[in-house]
Formats: sequence, C-alpha cells, structure tokens
Amino acid sequence: MLSSVLLALSIDLSAVEGAVRAATGWPGLGIIFVYSFLIAFVLPLPSEVVLCPAGYVCGSAATLGLGLPGPVLVGIVVVVSGVGKSLGSVIALSVGHGASHSSVVVRALRRLGFDPVEWSKTRMVDLVQTYGYYGMAVGLSVPFFPDTISLYAFSVIEKDYRRFALATFAGSVGRLAITVALIEGVLFVA
Repeated sequence: MLSSVLLALSIDLSAVEGAVRAATGWPGLGIIFVYSFLIAFVLPLPSEVVLCPAGYVCGSAATLGLGLPGPVLVGIVVVVSGVGKSLGSVIALSVGHGASHSSVVVRALRRLGFDPVEWSKTRMVDLVQTYGYYGMAVGLSVPFFPDTISLYAFSVIEKDYRRFALATFAGSVGRLAITVALIEGVLFVA
C-alpha cells in the first residue's frame, strides 16, 4: 500500500516538473510562478527546472515563445520564479516556525533524541547571527540544493516575514543567475 502511494506521488511530482519543462507562452510564466511557489514549502524538486522553458538546463530550445530576446526571457523567468519562491517562503516560515515551537512536535522529536530548537540554535543561529539574512540568501544561492529543506531550517529561528521573503528572493535570483553563468561557461568552453 505504502509503495503504491509513493509511486503515485513520484508520478505526480514528475508530472509537475514536466509541466514546467514544457511551459509555453504567457500562461507558462504562471506555471513557473506556481511551481516556484510550491517548491518553497512543499515540493522537494529542483528550482533550476524553471530555466528549461527559457532554453537553459534542459538542453533544448526555449519553449516559452514570447518573442523576447534570450537574456530578457531568462531575466523574466528568474524574476517570476524569485517572486513565486519568496511568497512560498512566507508559508514555509509560518508552518516551520509554528511546528518547531509546537509543544507536541518538540516533545515527539525530543523523545527521538532530537531537539529542534537546540539544533537550530547550534547550527542556524550562528549562521544568521554572523551573516543575518545575507547568509540565508547566500545559502539559498547554491545551485541544485533543495530549497524546501533550507527554508524550513531557517524558519525555525526566524519570524520576520518581509526579510525572510526578500532573502529568499535574493537567494533564488542568485541561484538561477549562478546556474545560467555555469551553463554559459560550459557552453563557452565547449
């Protein structure tokens, strides 16, 4: 039973990712926005997939077909994705902060030998105290690392929605810019 549920979930996740890869026209930007919104708090999928309709990462031509020059198209995709992810991060912050401070969740995790509040203090507080939201943005700029995990880790100790969303936006834009730069560099060398 569990394996069939997991199989169905993986099919759904691949279908969601496939919809982004095949996004076309102006509605395609809506698909990119919704995907980015969802990967911020619920979907453990790569955010770099949003570059596929702009002709990056997937090794195919741009499918968005908006009639815009390549760099402008990539810029629009990056901004739309960043806005979607930053809005989704607000939900991750609300859910993560609430769950990490829920006595039921904390007690259950402590019984398993894990104290989420203590863990966040020893690991994430140092990063945020040292670098603040800039550290969060830099951490989210690492390509091909799951956003959902990072956002929930930061949500345990943070509660400023505006700064959290702005740092997520900056990290998302940074990640996609780094990905494009890496791809351009590889193509230039090849």
